Amino acid sequence: MKSVFLTIGVIVVSFLAQAQEKFSFAFFTDLHLNTSEETKSFDALGKALEHAKSKKVDFVLSGGDNVDVDAYKADQLPKAKSMFQKYKDQIDASKMKYYYAIGNHDRYWHYDGKDGAGLFESVFGKSYYSFEHKGWRFIVLNSAQICNGKYCVDDEQKAWLEGVLASTPKNQPIVLVAHVPFLSLYYPVLEGKYTDADTFSNQKAVFDLFGQHNLKLVLQGHQHLYEEIKVKGVQFITAGAICASWWGGPFHGTQEGYLKVDVNGDKFKWDYIDYGWTVNGK
Repeated sequence: MKSVFLTIGVIVVSFLAQAQEKFSFAFFTDLHLNTSEETKSFDALGKALEHAKSKKVDFVLSGGDNVDVDAYKADQLPKAKSMFQKYKDQIDASKMKYYYAIGNHDRYWHYDGKDGAGLFESVFGKSYYSFEHKGWRFIVLNSAQICNGKYCVDDEQKAWLEGVLASTPKNQPIVLVAHVPFLSLYYPVLEGKYTDADTFSNQKAVFDLFGQHNLKLVLQGHQHLYEEIKVKGVQFITAGAICASWWGGPFHGTQEGYLKVDVNGDKFKWDYIDYGWTVNGK
């Protein structure tokens, strides 16, 4: 019996010690690598990777809209594949640990797979998944699925998420990634109206799944604006865009940049970093 208690104690102490480790990671969202700005966009990605590496981050999280292929036709499959592969090759060459998320512009509609995710998944792996790092649980969603004509997390993905949370300790800190946001003030601020056009439709049902868990941080993309919203103790950050205004300079005051998150135990802080790119690439 003593050996059983000793084993349990070692496991608990090991987990708590792991959770106390300090680490940093970067969140790159809305890269919009594309053929019309191919040289500029891939050069800028390289510069962002170099900058993040200089900050000694443990890994980079993507927030989606990596490569603009959603408007490609069926006969442009080779070009779509080539753009995805060029992106992956550049990430691999950087030697940085990198986790991919899907955005609405990453969906290619002329390939086997659900909601346009097939080509993305053939190159990068599942469009929703989870992993652990130094005591934290990271969950990457595909919030660019379609239900009744609107962005959503569909029933199959939601059931998967319920399974992940069932195996996640209640006190384990969680970071959640969703390209299409849970929450955003984009339209009220810029256009003076409220709409669910650019938040996913069942966001409350998904958020409510975390009610008994230690959700700390939600990282979002899609809007190209930098936003901070805190609700029920959960910090939501819409983290601008690597490409800002689609490679045309700042977007409503948000510069080209990425989010750097520093974790210490179960606490975290963050900075939005202008990584030095300009419209002219200087």
